[in-house]
Amino acid sequence: MLKTEPLDVQRIRADFPILRREVHGKRLVYLDNAATTQKPQVVIDALVDYYSRYNSNIHRSVHTLGEEATAAYEAARGKVAKFVGAPAKGLVLLRGTTEATNLIRFAWGEENVRKGDTLVTTLMEHHSNIVPWQLLANKKGAALKFVGLNKDGTLDMGQYEELLKESPKLVAVTHCSNVLGTINDVAQICTKARRAGATTVVDGAQSVPHMPVNVESIGCDFYAFSGHKMLGPTGIGALAGKKELLESMEPFHGGGEMIKEVFLDHSTWNDVPYKFEAGTVNIADAIGLGAAVDYLSAIGMDKVREHEVRLIEYALETLAKVKGFHPYGPTDPRKKGGVISFNLADVHPHDLATILDEEGIAIRSGHHCAQPLMRWLDVAAASRASFHVYNSYDDVDVLKAGLEKAGAIFKV
Repeated sequence: MLKTEPLDVQRIRADFPILRREVHGKRLVYLDNAATTQKPQVVIDALVDYYSRYNSNIHRSVHTLGEEATAAYEAARGKVAKFVGAPAKGLVLLRGTTEATNLIRFAWGEENVRKGDTLVTTLMEHHSNIVPWQLLANKKGAALKFVGLNKDGTLDMGQYEELLKESPKLVAVTHCSNVLGTINDVAQICTKARRAGATTVVDGAQSVPHMPVNVESIGCDFYAFSGHKMLGPTGIGALAGKKELLESMEPFHGGGEMIKEVFLDHSTWNDVPYKFEAGTVNIADAIGLGAAVDYLSAIGMDKVREHEVRLIEYALETLAKVKGFHPYGPTDPRKKGGVISFNLADVHPHDLATILDEEGIAIRSGHHCAQPLMRWLDVAAASRASFHVYNSYDDVDVLKAGLEKAGAIFKV
């Protein structure tokens, strides 16, 4: 294939100060983006600017700093909502995807799930889209059932159709697998679930950072994602929810800001989304996430997606030449996110990651918070290389050389 790119990667790399460092005397090749992404200088500057110029609590003070902080926080909410095609009043700012799914578990699940109900999720889910539903099902006496996978790592839609015949109360599915890279047709999944009477939850942690997303077009009830995987700070993310659902739900946490009035024997709640943002929220990192959204929007998510498609295509072709290389998941780059999970013969992934680290290459090794999926793959662990806007063909070439070195050490 031609090594052409829709992005000027060298210019983009210059925006990320951490990419100037060396690891063990080698250029840092950061390929652990599915775990967390690096931050451009504009995001770092946004955090410093908040703490340096207008650090204040929000929604509570009429002084200048408080007004400026409130305006910046709400402007960030608006940017993030627009980025995913959601109304600002339907976007709750939280710590990330895990807190969002747990909010749904408590604030929606406690009132809506009953003994004997069925909840549906899939074998490819991250633990944060399995464990909350396990806890809910166990507490309520509901049944949690899983959609299986085809050999190529795609969902078994025939089995999904069969499970929908049980009229499940909930369908929870990832938009893009953090292990296999499988991109699920969540619009189709949600349409079918809605016809069966189910409430839908989509985990967008691995999709929002890498491709255009519009929650209105998807038609889900809830869509959750994390800021640190999309060039933003840690500890911030969002839950986009249908306003009527959010309004019908009880608060997740009690305290300041989420109230209208408090009496000795009862309280009344603030409007959505503030009803779910109790206490002093993560103001600085919300503003930083807004800066990350600005950065990605300036690049264009269509270009981000096209860049990763070409990069995945090149990586699959290039790494297939390495003896003992065994990838998992779809092989069509247009059906796959910017993730390649693999094993190298019988080399333990932790040993492989250690050798690659000596070459300045950062990958992930382990079960990737997807132990049921690891059991389905019949492996204890896997290695994972994952990409973003600052990765290019030269990173893949360095990874290939590192894998060949590891193969020589372990006599693959």
